[in-house]
Amino acid sequence: MPRRKHVRGRDRSARRPQRHKDVLHGHGGHRANDFRCVGCRLDVSLDAPGTAHRNHCPSCLVSLHVDRRIPGDRAADCRGRMEALCMFTRPDGEWMIVHQCLTCGELSANRIAGDDNPLALVRLALKPLQDTAMAGRAMLTL
Repeated sequence: MPRRKHVRGRDRSARRPQRHKDVLHGHGGHRANDFRCVGCRLDVSLDAPGTAHRNHCPSCLVSLHVDRRIPGDRAADCRGRMEALCMFTRPDGEWMIVHQCLTCGELSANRIAGDDNPLALVRLALKPLQDTAMAGRAMLTL
C-alpha cells in the first residue's frame, strides 16, 4: 500500500519526537563502560570485583586478545578470540585462567574475578580429568 502524503487531523510538524537511543556511534561503536562478549554475546561491565582490569566474560570465560604485556594496556594488534584453556593456582592460593588466542596462538594468564561463573570455573579446573589418556600419562610420570 502506498503511504499517505498528508495525515488527516494532525499537522506534520506536531509529530512526537523520536526516543533517545542508548547507542554511541563514536570510536569503537560501543559504550565506554562495558563490552559485548564474543562467545555468548552477553553485555559485560568493565567493573570486576577482585581485579582492576576485566579481560574475560564472567559467564563463559571467553576473552579477546587486546593486552600485550601489561594487563590493561590494550596494545595488542591481534584482537583474536581467546578461549579458556586451563587453570592453575598461584602459591598464595589465587586462581588463574590460562587463555590461548585462536588467531595467533599466544598464551596469557589472567586472574579470576569475583563474579565469574563458578560452574564454568569448576568445569575448567576438571577439564584435564576428562581426557583419560592424559590422566593416565600423568599418573605414570608420578
